[in-house]
Amino acid sequence: MTETPSFHKMLDVLCPMHMVLDETGQVCSAGPTALKLFGDGALIGQGFLDVFEIKRPHEVRTLDALRAKAGAKLHLQLRSAPFREVKGVLIDGPTADLTVIDLSFGISVVDAVRDYDLTAADFAVTDLAVELLYLVEAKSAAMDASQQLNQRLQGARVVAEEQALTDALTGLKNRRGMNQILRDLISHGENFALMQLDLDHFKAVNDTTGHAAGDYVLQQVARIMLNEVRGHDIVTRAGGDEFVLILRDVEEERIIEGIASRIIERLSEPLFFQGERCDVSGSAGTTLSVNYPLPSPDQLLKDADVALYVSKHEGRGQHTFFSDQLRAKWQAGIEKRNFGMVRTP
Repeated sequence: MTETPSFHKMLDVLCPMHMVLDETGQVCSAGPTALKLFGDGALIGQGFLDVFEIKRPHEVRTLDALRAKAGAKLHLQLRSAPFREVKGVLIDGPTADLTVIDLSFGISVVDAVRDYDLTAADFAVTDLAVELLYLVEAKSAAMDASQQLNQRLQGARVVAEEQALTDALTGLKNRRGMNQILRDLISHGENFALMQLDLDHFKAVNDTTGHAAGDYVLQQVARIMLNEVRGHDIVTRAGGDEFVLILRDVEEERIIEGIASRIIERLSEPLFFQGERCDVSGSAGTTLSVNYPLPSPDQLLKDADVALYVSKHEGRGQHTFFSDQLRAKWQAGIEKRNFGMVRTP
């Protein structure tokens, strides 16, 4: 019996990864997918055992031993990169001198498709690998969509968290954001100054020119403070007309006083809203974290507030540093009119 062209065509359709071996074990013909693995017809004429290593059964080392395993499942590995492992089954060919081996990638088909640039056309139409490829593609599309959704959700969460920490009117950090910053700075052992600043006469602006004017003033005050602090300092709005400035990495009162003086001077300049003059000023009080063995946000805010009160009591438009002496007088309950503290120059 001799081979016929129809035999090879049949194998090409039913088993596109088949190989036909002659009596010496050389590949005399192969299916289109098998040829694609090697490219440019490099497979034809090569010895099968030179191309593949028999992983199992372990005892198969010769062509005769291979032929003796007709009908058994073979575990093979390509001897050349990418050293892909494949499954195979051997049957006798149409003539005694021929042997047919059909190959399959098994569960590694997805990697093989990538390595050899295969498509569904490279597999038999009844091959479950085609269905697997569709499932993998569908899963990949679903995962991409899920990843994009997760990224959008993550982005929305970040935006929502940032909004929760931001004052909508001024764009500054709000009290919650301020507390978070203070906790972070303290936990990292960073020295900083905390300055509380209140607007003087702000209620009169709201009462005489309306809340729209008041909102405008708050926005302009925020802009002024941002312009006068250093690039790594932080300005926050604690609420109403109360602002808290966190001056980072600073211990020199001279630097802090300079910032406070510039802000207070700028705030003394009149603002105009729709032709209406809005006069405010600023009073401030500052405490330094370096003066506390173990600073806490609550204690810092409380002490800065005491210094702020002194500034207001002594005529407003001033800045005062907190001190132990100031704390002692405050705790002793001295009447407000008896505070004779002199503002730090």
